[in-house]
Amino acid sequence: MQERNVWVDYAKAIGIILVVYGHVARGVFNAGLPMDEGSYRLVDSIIYSFHMPLFFFLSGLFFYDSLMKRGRTGLVVNKVDTIVYPFIVWSLLQGLLEVVLSNYTNGQVTLTEVLSLLWMPRAQFWFLYALFFIFVVCTFIYAMFDRRAFPVLFIAFAVLYMFKEPLSIDTITRFVFGNAVFFALGVWFNEIKGFFVERCVALSALFGVLFLAGQYVFHVTFGLNYEVGGAPVLALATVSILFVVSVSMWAGRSPNRFMMYVGASSMTIYLMHILAGSGARVILSSFLGIDSVVLHLIVGTVIGLAGPLVAQVIIERYKLYFLLTPPKPLSATRLRVRKAMA
Repeated sequence: MQERNVWVDYAKAIGIILVVYGHVARGVFNAGLPMDEGSYRLVDSIIYSFHMPLFFFLSGLFFYDSLMKRGRTGLVVNKVDTIVYPFIVWSLLQGLLEVVLSNYTNGQVTLTEVLSLLWMPRAQFWFLYALFFIFVVCTFIYAMFDRRAFPVLFIAFAVLYMFKEPLSIDTITRFVFGNAVFFALGVWFNEIKGFFVERCVALSALFGVLFLAGQYVFHVTFGLNYEVGGAPVLALATVSILFVVSVSMWAGRSPNRFMMYVGASSMTIYLMHILAGSGARVILSSFLGIDSVVLHLIVGTVIGLAGPLVAQVIIERYKLYFLLTPPKPLSATRLRVRKAMA
């Protein structure tokens, strides 16, 4: 378990750094600073081809064991505590700040948009919205099967992914069909994890070559963008995820405390990095008059990571856990009621 958590934290750290950089770069580009559009769109598409699929994959790793331990109701209630609660709290906090500071940001955010979070999630919070519904759907599907069905379920979700456009009927189904395949890949990966752990060095080289070749052929040879979806993007994302996993397992053999802390704090960073990174851009551009793209990218990414990490330390130091989880978790309340009735 300890070894597994080390490489998972490394993978989360890699993923969240890419998330922060990707959002900072988009903010700089949308602000009209002098960026080379071709280079920007190439790097943006490479990052977005796999960084969020990576997080859905990582979310699926511990899903089945948790389902067997908690049961269907217990797992869903737990996800209300750990996903729905921070989604609502931080969607409102960030959204209201964006409304107040609209004159300094790239877009005009309205109060109506902020309050529509339950059917139209905004900004980075779409991931938590999608993840919760994927947990709900997969909780009821996987409860009907044992581990032998994992490859079949992955293939089924892959088919839904490739036909998500004609099959999707609303926001929720679009999110589920577009991302559940990577969650299912994570569920299945536990069955073959040992193979990767034992051969992580060789697999890092193999998937590294496939990653570079795949990204080059997809973006340069064919001139495609990650938004095209379909089988090519599914294959590209899968190879990229397995590359990150192999490298993380390799790096995890010599643990680095900072990377592990970044990975362990990835939820906090995800919730807060837009406020930190956008704040850095506003200060540099609007108040200091700095338009150096390189400086904006470096400072924005560093602040986007460091700000939430400082907040994480403060939360732990002063026990301000209500910012991330409900003061009285529903799962704990349910457990007390069950014990009282026993």
